[in-house]
Amino acid sequence: MNFVVQLLSMTMSFSVALLLASLGEMFNQRAGVFNLGCEGVMAMGAFVGMLIPFTIGQGGAVSMWWYVLSYVVAAFVGALLGLLFGVITVTFRAPQGIAGIGLQMFGVGLAGALFRTFVGGTQSIPTIPKLAIPLLSKITYIGEIFFNLNIVAYLSYIFVPVAWLILFKTPWGLKIRAVGTHPRAADSMGINVNRTRYEALAFGSALASISGCFLSTAQAGLFSDTMIAGRGFIAVALVYFGHWHPLQILGGALLFTFAQSLQTGIQSLGISFPYELLVMLPYVLVVVVLSFTSRNDTMAPAQLGKPFNREIRT
Repeated sequence: MNFVVQLLSMTMSFSVALLLASLGEMFNQRAGVFNLGCEGVMAMGAFVGMLIPFTIGQGGAVSMWWYVLSYVVAAFVGALLGLLFGVITVTFRAPQGIAGIGLQMFGVGLAGALFRTFVGGTQSIPTIPKLAIPLLSKITYIGEIFFNLNIVAYLSYIFVPVAWLILFKTPWGLKIRAVGTHPRAADSMGINVNRTRYEALAFGSALASISGCFLSTAQAGLFSDTMIAGRGFIAVALVYFGHWHPLQILGGALLFTFAQSLQTGIQSLGISFPYELLVMLPYVLVVVVLSFTSRNDTMAPAQLGKPFNREIRT
């Protein structure tokens, strides 16, 4: 039973970064923009996130306010990268897939270059401590799984219903869905399609950058060139798996992370089994699940990946 509790506890903790990145990508795609550059944005967020605690914490402990600053700066950097992607794909109407790969390479390369310039080599930083919720954390099994996380994890799970409210119950959410599904109709109603897509890109990329910041400040306690490890591309896939819905994306993030935690847990038990197969398990799971879910794409934004030009009717 202890193994199961440990496995589920790891799942709840490890899924946060993937959840935030997937929700950010969801807002991008709901607005009609397919952003494959999520990996690069996460890398920049991870670097920025560790830089401030590393600089401040060389003499010891780091105040929680410095971590707050890290997340604010990471969100700002992510928003800037989202706007840059918007200039390329929304204003200049470049192919979104190619531009996304370019953003991914740019973000990962820039984060690595800045890391070597300002840090030099792998350095550990103090991670954000866990915050056990009084009384609830004492509940047998359940308390350890759900109520012994850090503050960022709690806020991330709370953000899931908030994202649903934003997307389906606010005027801005209606605009996002409109420009991703019927941009010409939205334009005829006075909605600025390009501006709405810029806003969605800035917001979604800020979330992706925050997810990278979580990896370096709350999970790993360091930065490396390979720490994102394909999570950005998995986040894109999970948006399809979750049918562009926050609650279903949460389920997909937990499922993928459970498979990831399973291979970590099995290795910790010392069971003789090829670890390479266990490392492959989460990614194989995503491919298998997508092979079934992709058959039902009726929830996909109709204009996903298509630039909008009000002068040309399509």
